[in-house]
This record gives sequence, C-alpha cells and structure tokens, in this order.
Amino acid sequence: MNSKHPPTLRAYLEGIGFWASGLPGWQAACELAKTGSLPDEAPARPSPQLLAANERRRAPESVAVALDVALAACQMAGRDAASLPSVFVSTHGDLGITDYMSQTLASGDPASVSPTRFHNSVHNAAAGYWTIGAGCMYPTTAISAGIASFAQGLLEALTQLQAGEPAVLLAAYDARAHGPLAEVSRSEGLLGGALLLAQTGTGVWLEAWLEDGQPDAGNGVLARHASANAMAPMLPLFDLLALGHDGEVRLAAGAGRVLRVRIGHDGDAA
Repeated sequence: MNSKHPPTLRAYLEGIGFWASGLPGWQAACELAKTGSLPDEAPARPSPQLLAANERRRAPESVAVALDVALAACQMAGRDAASLPSVFVSTHGDLGITDYMSQTLASGDPASVSPTRFHNSVHNAAAGYWTIGAGCMYPTTAISAGIASFAQGLLEALTQLQAGEPAVLLAAYDARAHGPLAEVSRSEGLLGGALLLAQTGTGVWLEAWLEDGQPDAGNGVLARHASANAMAPMLPLFDLLALGHDGEVRLAAGAGRVLRVRIGHDGDAA
C-alpha cells in the first residue's frame, strides 16, 4: 500500500481488450495512439466468438462489444474465461432497446414487444450472455453509475482482488443512444474496454485511490476518437496504456471525486 495516498488498491494488468467504431481491437488502438493511423477497413460491429453463430446475429451491439473486449482481455492474459469473477459496466445499458421498448409501450400495444428485445433490455444482459457463453459459474457484477461508471467498476474489481480473488475481469461498454433518449443521455458510436486484473504478477501494475478533484479532460488520441460515447470517461486510462507510458490519470468517480490511477512497471518506484 502506498503510504502517501491511503487507502490504495493495487493490481497487475494481465490483459486488455478494446473495440471502438473504426478501431476493431487493442492493436489498432495502440497504432492510432502511437502513429495516428486508422485501419483501412473496420467492421461496423464486433463478432464475439464466445457465442454460437445464431446468438452472435441476435445479440445487440452492446452485448457484442462487451463480450468481444472481455474475451480479448482473457486471451491476452492466457486465462480461462470460465474461471473468473467479472464486473460489467455500462453507463446506460442498451439505449436503442430502451427506446424501442418505450416507443412500443407508448403505442398502446404492449403485446407487440419483441420477446428477444425484451430479453435483452435488462442492464445486466451482457453479463448474462458472458456467463452463459463462457460457461462461467463465478460471480458477475453489473454496475451503472452515470459518468462515474467506469471508475466505480474499476474500484469494484480492485476491491474484489483485495478481498481475496486471485484475478477479476472488468469490461466496460456503451452503444449509441436512440430517439428522445439521445437528447438527455448522449452517446454515439460503439465503445468497449476490458482489463484483466490480478493480485500478483509481473510487468504492468496499477494503483488506485479516491480523492477530491476533477477528472482529466481526456485530450489523448483515443479520448478524442470516441469522445461522444457515454463510456468515454475511461479513455484517459486507455490512452496511457496504449502509449506504454508510466503515469497517472484522474477518472470521474462522482460529484467532486476522482479515482486517481497510477500506471507503472516492475522496477519503477511505487
């Protein structure tokens, strides 16, 4: 524990997953951050291999991006997806489905609601798809906390490590808002990021603690690329990771509060 900023939570970073509109993976994100180059072609949405083909087609884009980045983080870490507790974070859930449900109910014919869309309308839909697709029997947590969603999700994952879990998967995601909801809950494009965090390890580590303050503005390349998505508050951290630099970021954690995250490598002074 860092005596200057108690209480401080610490973890090793074993894996990263990332997907944004125009950036279909962590490698593409790192390339953009370092060189400013975007891929010549990118799919409109991810195709999460964790699901059977028919489920991939039916899954909403919010679920698709969440599962894609979660699996990518597990694969980078060499971890079995079925062996991990997980934390899934979304600012809004799937606002496209929420808009559809609201419009349908307002039409006066609630019986016409699509059973599939109703099934996918719950905030923890991605977490449910993940546990089924991965065959995972470990606990999963779904979190929504407005602009502070990512920071609170990261805090939850780090707390689970502190409580004794050897490793925890964190996946954060949001999709495009639709209809009248887009006027009050702005979100554009598709964005997902995942971290595989472990109690012990080597290489890249992070420390985090809560303090008073204002979050970083998010002037990095990734933050600018996906600034209109509701999960953009996580991007200052991913910008730092994509560049491979040590450093600190301040993430929105609530009114007048930030989660300060320090990134370092073994051999650095903690």
